[in-house]
Amino acid sequence: MVYTPGIYLGIDPTASRFPYTWAVLDEDCHLLALTGGEVEELLAFLEDQGSCLAAINAPAGPNRGLVRMKLMQAQVSANLRGADMRLVEHLLRERGISVPPTPSRRENCAAWMQMGFLLHERMAQAGFTRYPGGEAGRQWIETNSHAAFCTLLGKIPLPKPTLEGRLQRQLAIHEKGGDIGDPMEFFEEITRHKLLHGSLPMEYIRSAEELDALVAAFSAWMVINLPGETMLLGDGEEGQMVLPVKVLVDHYS
Repeated sequence: MVYTPGIYLGIDPTASRFPYTWAVLDEDCHLLALTGGEVEELLAFLEDQGSCLAAINAPAGPNRGLVRMKLMQAQVSANLRGADMRLVEHLLRERGISVPPTPSRRENCAAWMQMGFLLHERMAQAGFTRYPGGEAGRQWIETNSHAAFCTLLGKIPLPKPTLEGRLQRQLAIHEKGGDIGDPMEFFEEITRHKLLHGSLPMEYIRSAEELDALVAAFSAWMVINLPGETMLLGDGEEGQMVLPVKVLVDHYS
């Protein structure tokens, strides 16, 4: 039996207006919901859903020392203090994709990482299984939104907080088939009057945290519907990420 979730969920725990932001896509990649709230609100939302594949924009746990062991086995003489990260993060950094390293000690991890750990744990308690989990209806997978945008674009995107960076990210998903709203409508609604009065049509452009949740949901959708155009990177026990690309290029600039 082929695993076919009813919905695809992307969750961003990096916190802005809400501790968690989540996006929901249906089987045709149409946007069903884009909202945020506390972890209890997210879990209550999930309780009402059927089969679901959730992509979380956060590591599931601290690193297990695989990078340190790899460098020691290769007899690399460089300072091993820079090895305190997961293998998947090391592989991305080798290609120019700068993702935050996940320390080996939980108490040394950033607050947003610890929010991610909590979410992974709570979803496991709610009956979610790590993907690929066979015929289990409720599964989760990890992703990294920055890395996902890098691979979609084939380059490092413009800064996320900027208007042009947000437009670029939303367009990257839209151009690949994600029905999340065409950001080019923003320009169609700009008039001389609106510019003079500083009244820009920002409702056409998603916020930074919404875009991170959206690309996570889109990556989850791709791994089921376009599996030949996705990859799992990293170690299965320490943590793997789904990325919306078949292969990585040598360097993202």
